[in-house]
Amino acid sequence: MNARSAGHLAMDTVWEAEATGIQWLQNLGEWLALPLTAITQLGSQTVVIALLALIFWCVHADTGARLFVAVITSGVLNFFLKSVLYGSRPYWYSAQVSGFSTESSFGMPSGHAQTATVLYGFLGVRAGRRSWLWGAVALVALICFSRIYLGVHFFSDVVVGVLLGLALLWVALRHEESLLRWWRGLAISRAVSYALAASLVPCVSASVWQLGVRGDWTVPGDVWIGATSKDPAGSTLIGLFLVAGALFGGVVGLTLLAERGWYSAEGTLLQRASRFGLGISVVIVVLALEEVLFDGLTGLAAAVVTYLVYAGVAFWATCVAPRMFLSSGLAQLPTPVGKTPENTDKP
Repeated sequence: MNARSAGHLAMDTVWEAEATGIQWLQNLGEWLALPLTAITQLGSQTVVIALLALIFWCVHADTGARLFVAVITSGVLNFFLKSVLYGSRPYWYSAQVSGFSTESSFGMPSGHAQTATVLYGFLGVRAGRRSWLWGAVALVALICFSRIYLGVHFFSDVVVGVLLGLALLWVALRHEESLLRWWRGLAISRAVSYALAASLVPCVSASVWQLGVRGDWTVPGDVWIGATSKDPAGSTLIGLFLVAGALFGGVVGLTLLAERGWYSAEGTLLQRASRFGLGISVVIVVLALEEVLFDGLTGLAAAVVTYLVYAGVAFWATCVAPRMFLSSGLAQLPTPVGKTPENTDKP
């Protein structure tokens, strides 16, 4: 059953108005669908994973590590809010809106908008060049526009996603040094327990909310008259467990790697390419095996398996792979501070 509260009715009014605006955009012509579908991929999970791996393994380990924590933390917050807010998507809500892309999770806030703001905003600021920063702003704007035109997000989803991304970006850039100093002072066992708690608290809270408080929720078919996802609540919960698992495995991996002396992403072009090829091949194989072995799982069981798989993938990427690169000669330990005029790779 679905009790339509005053809040729900208010959102229906807002979504109705926004859906009209999206229809107007889509009436500009379907020729925009192809280029905007390509642009929207720049904020997708696949591209984000590949880009984070490329930076950490092949460009600069310090920047890659900090960026990983910022982006994955943003993902946990985003999916937690999706799990709580139960926001529709334009093409779910209105049969008049075309869904040029399909999504299975709830819409509010926009994950693409939030992730792009944190990811490309961080890189734009850290690049230290105004042209790079404005390029990042333009890219984020294009990704946000693509989400609206493609019918997968309301204007309000995108605005909230950008605002959350900006807030997280400010925290990362303003407080990363003090947070890193505090984290380095923790014992390994305490750091691992904190990482586990940070990843599990949102998962448990969202599970209680979905399975307990809103356990009787079903898609309001009398209001969401478009092509709604079969199980948006379940898909959103799985998405939360995915990024939470990556947060736990990645933070633990980075902590252990730092404890063992870190590593440098410097090297020849061949070394960098070899590191990326080897590292990403393992990720692809693991994720393919997950699809084959656990394809039939649904609900909380699927969410738990996803958490464990992505915790393992992130631990591989942030600790096991760099240690293997060191032992195989594909990477070296960072140069101690003071022995070179260049910046080191160690955070």
